[in-house]
Amino acid sequence: MSAPSDIVMMGARELSAHIASRKLSCAEVMTAFLDQIDRFNPQVNAIVALQERSGLLAQARERDALAARGEIMGPLQGLPHAVKDILAVKGMPLTFGSPILKDFVPGADALPVERIRAAGAIFVGKTNTPEFALGSHTVNPVYGATRNPYDLNTSAGGSSGGAAVALALRILPLADGTDYGGSLRNPAGWNNVLGFRTSAGLVPMAGEDVWSPSISVIGPMARSAADIALLLSVMAGHDPRSPQSLPGSGTRFLASLDRDFKDARIGWLGDFGGWAPYEPGVLDVCETALKTFADLGATVESVTPAASPEQAWNTFIKIRQWQQGPNFQLHYNNPARRALLKPEAIWEVEESMKLTPFDVANASAARTRWTNAVQHLFRDYDFLVMPTAQVFAFDIAQDWPREIAGHPMRTYHEWMKANCLISLTGCPSLAVPAGFNGKGQAMGLQIIAPVQHDMACLQLAHAYEQAKNWTADVLPPLLRA
Repeated sequence: MSAPSDIVMMGARELSAHIASRKLSCAEVMTAFLDQIDRFNPQVNAIVALQERSGLLAQARERDALAARGEIMGPLQGLPHAVKDILAVKGMPLTFGSPILKDFVPGADALPVERIRAAGAIFVGKTNTPEFALGSHTVNPVYGATRNPYDLNTSAGGSSGGAAVALALRILPLADGTDYGGSLRNPAGWNNVLGFRTSAGLVPMAGEDVWSPSISVIGPMARSAADIALLLSVMAGHDPRSPQSLPGSGTRFLASLDRDFKDARIGWLGDFGGWAPYEPGVLDVCETALKTFADLGATVESVTPAASPEQAWNTFIKIRQWQQGPNFQLHYNNPARRALLKPEAIWEVEESMKLTPFDVANASAARTRWTNAVQHLFRDYDFLVMPTAQVFAFDIAQDWPREIAGHPMRTYHEWMKANCLISLTGCPSLAVPAGFNGKGQAMGLQIIAPVQHDMACLQLAHAYEQAKNWTADVLPPLLRA
């Protein structure tokens, strides 16, 4: 029998293999992680809506009974999992971090959750997120703020902040998240773990409108590329309820991640030719990390897309208003509910109401021009890389940075505008740890590949972490203690 401390330090693939071979029972695994939640979650507030221990252990013992009969539900059998609190889990609160929805309990799983459940995972709760996942700082009036485990006085990032913190503290073996403007990438970078913004359509999502898909995508988070691939193998794959989802099965991501990157060409986007301001130290940490790619035999060169990043940013703002505003309009039209909406949601609604069909069509065309410029870079480069955020984790009491390096930030998401330009392209972007500044604050690198080349991102991330494994080597201070 492994010690509980050893169990929580295992990767998801190792845990899965131990459960399948019955070296570990699901009950042992669940107990170890629930103990870890009890030990650390009160200090960081990563897991919310935590379920009763007795019920979770009963589910774990049911999985063990299946294993005793030689039945394995799937690769996640018995693994504890918490779903980001903007995705529905049957019978569990779905608040979106909003007091408007604090008592809402859905009667069915969201499509990705349905797949995770079918693969054998046991849902222990939800992971915390900003209100309606707006912004990249995980705080809301229902559950409060999630703290960064590398400095409890700073932000965990967002909007998948609870998921990233849970991974960093070994509270969960795997996590899911969503990403519109950096919500998988920024918290992964600030918490020294991995987060994968997958290609548009790779992970299907059903909803009220399946023909005008959002820039937002769903993706996996983990502490290794192999574990990212494991969860992606469950989440990815076509579903008729999501008619524009990509064909094929997610099981292809279980193939070997080993690959030789000698002579690979990597383009360093940096600050987009001086357009994006960065807090001092961010580029230094990331440029030092680029040496690891050189150690793998790759060539790294600075590149800039042949298109205006400022025009692309203004395009992003309009498309986001068009896509996000209607999500809150029902609440906005009700004066009592409007009073409970965060200012950023009200701003998105009111700005969306100013848009005309011509504005939306022109923005879509401008997005295409930017996408074409980025895709043109892939004629000469196999990958693009850039930081996961423009600043290090800021004070937890701050709602969002009002300036970066003397440049004023005009909106709640402008401080993440470099990330938003990658979102526009639909390209897969896998955040990996890049290192730490002198204050011990983490930063990440994005590995960006052409659309539908998600496996290539996983392979480069895997090679990168074989050369330098920040996640294993630099634990949060709470774990070191």
